[in-house]
Amino acid sequence: MAKEKGLIGREMKGEEMKTVLVTGCAGFIGWKVSEQLLEKNINVVGIDNINDYYDPKLKEWRLLKLRAKSEDSKAKSQTEFNFHQSDITSLTDVKAVFAKHKIDAVINLAARAGVRASVEDPWIYLDTNTKGTLNLLECCKDFGVKKFVLSSTSSLYAFNEMPFRETDMTDTPLAPYSATKKAAEAMCYSYHYLYGLDISIPRYFTVYGPAGRPDMSIFIFTKNIDNGLPITVFGDGKQTRDFSFIDDIADGTLKCLQPFGYEIFNLGNDKPVGLMYVINLIEDALGKKAVIKYTPRHPADVVATWAHIEKAKEKLNWRPKISIEDGLKQTVQWYLDNREFLNSLRKT
Repeated sequence: MAKEKGLIGREMKGEEMKTVLVTGCAGFIGWKVSEQLLEKNINVVGIDNINDYYDPKLKEWRLLKLRAKSEDSKAKSQTEFNFHQSDITSLTDVKAVFAKHKIDAVINLAARAGVRASVEDPWIYLDTNTKGTLNLLECCKDFGVKKFVLSSTSSLYAFNEMPFRETDMTDTPLAPYSATKKAAEAMCYSYHYLYGLDISIPRYFTVYGPAGRPDMSIFIFTKNIDNGLPITVFGDGKQTRDFSFIDDIADGTLKCLQPFGYEIFNLGNDKPVGLMYVINLIEDALGKKAVIKYTPRHPADVVATWAHIEKAKEKLNWRPKISIEDGLKQTVQWYLDNREFLNSLRKT
């Protein structure tokens, strides 16, 4: 596949972008971003510490898929995937990767995710989400890497009026997870201002799809409904989410590699749906009914999310393509195709 002109096949200071460092490459979004880069004949240097926030076997599954994609890409165009099992919280580890490879851009997708889990252990979120970002920014400065993409979150918008806009106030995060991502965003602006780094920050809205995180609602609902186990719904089930399909999110993330100076972009589906509607779609795809257990809403959970995406449409030339109905069909089918493996994963 030929590189896209005007996107990541563009000229950067007279040199074509050839190699992108993707942190968190064995994670859900990092895996799909890496896959799409390889499909565009861009070399990927991947970093992941393969932590046990959820069963590492799923991360190893994604890495196997990336290695297979890399072999296919290498046979066609000499594109490579180089993996380093390293931790971005270690400046020494990060420097070693930068010293070994000629990197043209960084996409930082390594993060501790999970709103509720961050309330239990905020320190690890501070280390990965904020200190890890700082380490990467320092290396970009020292090794002359001018383009940096930081993954961020719709959780920053808290109780703002919807749809959420990039200009909304984000100074009232409801949990350490969103607070540490806000700190990473602020750090990025400092390095843009001080050192001229070109930084784009996509804020993601409830990403789902095949090979998704097993601690996320759609994965849990699908697995439990299929196995006749109860699913937990926090609150009354009327909460809404702007569920966004993984392929769309990865595509938008790659478009953030364009030069913007410093910009924040909402990446969401712009069509929020109720949680019960999602459960009904999963029931239909599986041909089974859910057993629902209602529990009180966690105070760190927002009631609704909805992305205003006009800026992404205008500046990135990006818009979501996959509806929640089609996306859930693909997701449930992936589960069914890999049912035995997925049921063997350690519960989160």
